[in-house]
Amino acid sequence: MTSTDSAQKPAPKDPWDLPDVSGLVVGVLGGTGDQGRGLAYRLARAGQQVIIGSRAAERAQSAADELGHGVEGADNAACARRSDIVIVAVPWEGHAKTLESLRDELSGKLVVDCVNPLGFDKKGAYALKPAEGSAAEQAATLLPEARVAAAFHHLSAVLLQNPEIAEIDTDVMVLGEERADVEIVQALAGRIPGMRGVFAGRLRNAHQVESLVANLISVNRRYKAHAGLRVTDV
Repeated sequence: MTSTDSAQKPAPKDPWDLPDVSGLVVGVLGGTGDQGRGLAYRLARAGQQVIIGSRAAERAQSAADELGHGVEGADNAACARRSDIVIVAVPWEGHAKTLESLRDELSGKLVVDCVNPLGFDKKGAYALKPAEGSAAEQAATLLPEARVAAAFHHLSAVLLQNPEIAEIDTDVMVLGEERADVEIVQALAGRIPGMRGVFAGRLRNAHQVESLVANLISVNRRYKAHAGLRVTDV
């Protein structure tokens, strides 16, 4: 390679050069549950426009009024239609049915799945493996016209909902097929003080990320904690 060729080659993109997502509307399906409420609260508190969705619009609006910070409530279909990014925080048992019912509304949207397929018995929590490989891959299968990413799996709903906690000290593992979509989700995570979004692979790697929540539940029970994750050396 000549010196001229070297001079013309563009510099590699800085992986921490992330887009401005402050103007995007974020919808949270399952926004009346603990995880959904916590994410909606933190994002709205950071200045994001947030709509929470529920099967019943009245229930969603009641939860939105409790959260404040400009959060709006709507039924799931309206939440999906009005949002630029849609976070899926519904219970695993209703995951497929909810997404199937919203296929048209979610067409063309960036859908961020944070659902953890788990089972529980007398020994504690354990990971389930969906036929598609993971909850995120199930979402991608059910929503062929959407752009699916996975993130926000390892966050404590207790910490997210506590107004006395100013920062959530944790990293968010973000998975997806398109770099641009992953970077949007990373940037969204970074809107929450103390939080950082870290690229963690394509959707085929989502199962082990979702499954790790079972380990964190064990950590929390043993140490009476609200454990999160930090990725070192990046």
